[in-house]
Amino acid sequence: MSTFDDREKAFENKYAHDAEMQFKASARGNKKLGLWLAERFGLTGEEAEAYAGTVVAADLEEAGHEDVIRKVTADLDERKIALDEAELRSKLAECHAAAKEELMNE
Repeated sequence: MSTFDDREKAFENKYAHDAEMQFKASARGNKKLGLWLAERFGLTGEEAEAYAGTVVAADLEEAGHEDVIRKVTADLDERKIALDEAELRSKLAECHAAAKEELMNE
């Protein structure tokens, strides 16, 4: 292979790795948010894990985090728990930052 081919392959590998890490960080961050909300809902153990899984799955509907925000907002409304959207978005950002940090340290 030529140097150009080697560089191209390296960039492709880096892009694939970065995309995989972003996906993992997003899923882990969404799970953290789901577990945090599950605690607020009074869920524990398997119920909390199952709820967190629904939050992770909600993020697969469309690009970005709006699908997650819609899902958890509906869940909060259903349980008649008031939570400011700004606080929810802040917590989501905090969960994603913590997830990225965890992945970087693994």
